Amino acid sequence: MLNLHKLWLLSCLGVIVVIILYFQAEIAHLEESYRKLEYKLTQNQFNSRQFNPNILQKDDNNDLIVIYNRVPKTGSTSFVGVAYDLCKKNHFKVLHINITANMHVMSLSNQYKFAQNVTKWQEMKPALYHGHMAFLNFERLGTSSKPVFINLIRKPLDRLVSYYYFLRNGDNFRPHLVRKKHGDKMTFDECVEKSQPDCDPNSMWLQIPFFCGHAAQCWKPGNQWALQQAKHNLVNHYLVVGVTEEMLDFISVLESALPRMFKGATEHYLNSNKSHLRQTSSKIDPAQSTIERIQQSTIWKMENELYEFALEHFKFVKRKVLMKEALSVPQTFFYEKIRPK
Repeated sequence: MLNLHKLWLLSCLGVIVVIILYFQAEIAHLEESYRKLEYKLTQNQFNSRQFNPNILQKDDNNDLIVIYNRVPKTGSTSFVGVAYDLCKKNHFKVLHINITANMHVMSLSNQYKFAQNVTKWQEMKPALYHGHMAFLNFERLGTSSKPVFINLIRKPLDRLVSYYYFLRNGDNFRPHLVRKKHGDKMTFDECVEKSQPDCDPNSMWLQIPFFCGHAAQCWKPGNQWALQQAKHNLVNHYLVVGVTEEMLDFISVLESALPRMFKGATEHYLNSNKSHLRQTSSKIDPAQSTIERIQQSTIWKMENELYEFALEHFKFVKRKVLMKEALSVPQTFFYEKIRPK
């Protein structure tokens, strides 16, 4: 009799468990249906509450101006190669900014002329301008519109070593062009050991002034104000700053943020030879002792601080754009409480 009672209790418990599991499944199903319905309602609200995405497509996107003030030896040729391949398909212009004598700063009169020319040249819009020039603040030059700035940054010592051997051995982009240090067989290690000017840590002072701008203080090696101004400009005046080591992600972020120009850029980069368009020939990695000696310099520490700052910021931006978060409803925005009706 006691066994029958236990069996009856176990049966009841089993039935209760089954019922609970059934209702949990139904609740989960209803919650999923609710989320899908909520998303559809959100999309309907988004499309109906006085937001017309076609306005952006017809007007603003066709006036788009992007300036890529490319830092030398950061992989910029590979990136620009993608832009040149896409410009005809995506209907935008690509223009190279060539400043006399490869100077990185413009005279005040040329700053003004350049800003006015770029923003008012309607026949060249939308456009990507690229060249080795310092950041230029269009707000102080009286323009009615402001371009979008983008850039790439590289580990400072890697950039310096690449440039050192580039001046001596050239690259695979134009292999027959004789560079100004052609024939010099001194290695970077030997250069550092002999304290030669080509490997002087002051030669690393380039990425900070490129982001800092045209102020005189920007170009004084070791200037703390220049470093802080470079950080300020990077966050406040650049849409996105990628790192050379993560070129693919940089391109993918741009495709997501600026599809008017960069639609299809990620696939093109993956399936073409643009990822290794320009590589320095016969580059020798520096010895650990050389690296440690360079890293003792104030200039390296400051340039590396900017690089680490840019890398952290890029990872933050990339995480929001590229990585799929565990959300059943994609992020969007819409308008509500619109008055008067």
